[in-house]
Amino acid sequence: MKIIVTGCKGQLGTEILKQLREGRSEIGPIPEKLLNATVIAVDLPDLDISNYKMVDEFVRRNRPDVIINCAAYTNVDGCEVNHDAAFKANALGPRNLAQAAEKTGARLVHVSTDYVFSGRENGGVAQDEATIPGPISAYGSTKLMGEKYVEQFCHRHFIVRTAWLYSYYGKNFVKTIVNAGKKFGKLEVVNDQCGNPTNAVDLAHEILQLCVTHEYGLYHCTGEGICAWYDFASEIIRLSGVDATVAPPAPARSIRPSTPKAPTAPSGAHWTTGCCAAPWATMSATGETHWPASSPTGTATMG
Repeated sequence: MKIIVTGCKGQLGTEILKQLREGRSEIGPIPEKLLNATVIAVDLPDLDISNYKMVDEFVRRNRPDVIINCAAYTNVDGCEVNHDAAFKANALGPRNLAQAAEKTGARLVHVSTDYVFSGRENGGVAQDEATIPGPISAYGSTKLMGEKYVEQFCHRHFIVRTAWLYSYYGKNFVKTIVNAGKKFGKLEVVNDQCGNPTNAVDLAHEILQLCVTHEYGLYHCTGEGICAWYDFASEIIRLSGVDATVAPPAPARSIRPSTPKAPTAPSGAHWTTGCCAAPWATMSATGETHWPASSPTGTATMG
């Protein structure tokens, strides 16, 4: 079997490559069909998924059985000001991959996000795959467009929505919190945005289990349980042993007013993985990394 992994340098792509290389995850073995797979790992600048000609030629030349698309513009605030870049990466890129996959008979696994929801559907309760999306951010809107393109152009597709992804690799929410805790000693983290922290080990494991099947369609795959960013940060500080305190911001203080409120966590109607691996190797949700902004009192605010 031959597999192309796009966005291979990101947290999920890196974990998928690790599991393919080692033949197992921290949960268990990967499917037997993948043990001797030829893996083609690619990222910018070698492959720009928003470039149709480049994608078409790359996929035709390599003739993969499976394409796992981990590439995306995941900076939520950045998407609000860089609409063109967000559209290219999150919508045009998946469209190009879907068209190329359909032409060559490849299966396409496309990773999406809980940001396709507004957080207000069904009174704010957890979402399942039957819930109609309603994004309220540029990030969510462009990711939803990418989903629609994948559905339209490639019938052998798996769309996997996840939330609050964390891993061992790269810039991540844990490092943000730990470093801010060491620097400031006091942290303020929003407590009105809830989600499902999802371990990249778990998500990668489930994607690899899924991609050898023909069970095409839409999936929600997240860690079990729901918490607020405040709860997540509090647990990070507790487990790291950093001498710092975490508190929610005072009601009068406005944190990041330009960013829409995060959506309510999706539930896993097809499956929900447990966050069973590496409990404090954590990373931020759907690529949204909130670096601390110090206040005159030396308190870091996270939102």
